Amino acid sequence: MTEMDNLRASATALGPWPGSDPAEGTRIIRGELGDPHLPFLPELPDRGVGSDAVGRTGSLLVDLALDVQPHGWRLVDRPGKDAQRARSALSTDINILADIAGAEDVSATGFKVQLLGPMSLAANLHLHNGERALLDYGARRDIAESLAVGVAEHLGRVSAAVPGAYLVVQIDEPDIASVMAGTIPTASGYKTLRSISGDEVTGAWRVVIDAIKAAGVVETVVSVPEIEAPIERILAAGADGVAVPLKALTTRQWEQLAAAVEDGKRVWAGALSTSNPQAQLPRTAEVVESIWKPWRQLGLPASGLAGLRVTPSTGLADFKPSTAKDVLKKLTQVADGLDQLAQG
Repeated sequence: MTEMDNLRASATALGPWPGSDPAEGTRIIRGELGDPHLPFLPELPDRGVGSDAVGRTGSLLVDLALDVQPHGWRLVDRPGKDAQRARSALSTDINILADIAGAEDVSATGFKVQLLGPMSLAANLHLHNGERALLDYGARRDIAESLAVGVAEHLGRVSAAVPGAYLVVQIDEPDIASVMAGTIPTASGYKTLRSISGDEVTGAWRVVIDAIKAAGVVETVVSVPEIEAPIERILAAGADGVAVPLKALTTRQWEQLAAAVEDGKRVWAGALSTSNPQAQLPRTAEVVESIWKPWRQLGLPASGLAGLRVTPSTGLADFKPSTAKDVLKKLTQVADGLDQLAQG
């Protein structure tokens, strides 16, 4: 992480974005998230199959091919047309990013990409027999190793599109609580898959995070829902931080985040509730206070607020583009408010 990066609280969003126009999304994001904030490559699920989180990350896998079946994405011997569509959409997005960033007078100094983590990917990919890949130890291992190789190649392409920018990677694990609790259903739906041990989860993350760091990325965070968020596991895997919604965090989880901050790790605070796209956005001061109050209660110094990144609690794909833009604007105002507290 650069010194400059540490001086200011910053804003970013989680990746999913409304609409089907990558150029419009990229322009809005880069327009709202100039330094010290963190623009990102938008994911546009409205485009259809291949632009969903599973297809998009699955298209990065090396030596593992995918296609789409009625029950979802499946590992196959040779890639199907939907996998090619996913690769093509991602390639288009990176080319558009290069064009837009290249035409800017002043470019942001950082850039973020997000991908589905190996555990949630294994939970959502299916084997030839229709069962989830999560069921099979060998498949889980192969997915993590394949993703590690593919992500490194992907980061090389992104880096070429935004030359000189430092890269940040967000690894999304939306299904991690179910993976570790053993509550993901089998193909029949009558049983659930066996829980995956914490040690294996940490090991799979470490394989991917090590590859990301070797590719020159300055910051890697793992993004998880607040329910049963395995904060200590994430940090044990070598991540630089944790991205988590704040609303339902337990006292214990807040204490784990406090320990992470004291250890020099990064917290991405999902402080702006976006569960209802029709609701009016809260006042900036309310959002700032929702972070500052527990922060103060934990005895953390105000100066530490400068290391926070603030995000929405969810992706923004269900919003109108104009409202998604308003969310980014609101987050930058929250970051400014945290900065003022940090500077006393």
